Amino acid sequence: MARKEVQKLLGQIAIGMEPVAEKRAEKMREVTLNEVLRDYLLLLILCGLRRQEAAQLKWQHIDFSAKTLTVIDTKNHNSHTLPLTDYLYELLTSRYQNRINEYVFPGTGAAGHIIEPRQQMANVTKVSGVAFTVHDLRRTFTTIAEGLDISAYALKRLMNHKMNNDVTAGYIMTDVERLRKPMQLISNYMLKCMGVVQSADVIALQRTEHTPSLQGDKTWQSL
Repeated sequence: MARKEVQKLLGQIAIGMEPVAEKRAEKMREVTLNEVLRDYLLLLILCGLRRQEAAQLKWQHIDFSAKTLTVIDTKNHNSHTLPLTDYLYELLTSRYQNRINEYVFPGTGAAGHIIEPRQQMANVTKVSGVAFTVHDLRRTFTTIAEGLDISAYALKRLMNHKMNNDVTAGYIMTDVERLRKPMQLISNYMLKCMGVVQSADVIALQRTEHTPSLQGDKTWQSL
């Protein structure tokens, strides 16, 4: 996807699935489902997880003290632990306070967890004008990470790709805390695209008079 398409898609995911906000008061059940789907898509694109990895995530796999999540059943059969960014920590904390079963993203079917939300994704596509699949969110995570100059080894760890044939990788020790900074960088960039945070924080400056120093100069102080 082109950069403008990514920004439009991210923005629509961030505000939710329902195109007309006024309808929410009349459709509380749909709103609840829409919020689950919104948060599910946000986790996918902010973590780069595979569809089933996110859908089957349980509360027992979220460590709020360590600010991490762990995927047990992965494609390469190795458990996968990721640090939670500030935004994801708040999102999951809010979801935990309103949990209804063992799954982070509960569903109405027999499985108990969310299934691929094709209808709701179609709503996002209709409003944003950007067609996408769940796996496109994982690809977008990778593309943005690479564009932010995240190291290849850190990116492989974030994506949980095996490095069996990479001799150099065998000498690099990468614990979960070393992944926290790159995860936060990726999250910050996406949140700016979504309009959730400003592109830059503007700090007002004011010139203040201080007790004269030996040089008797004036200084600028940030408020």
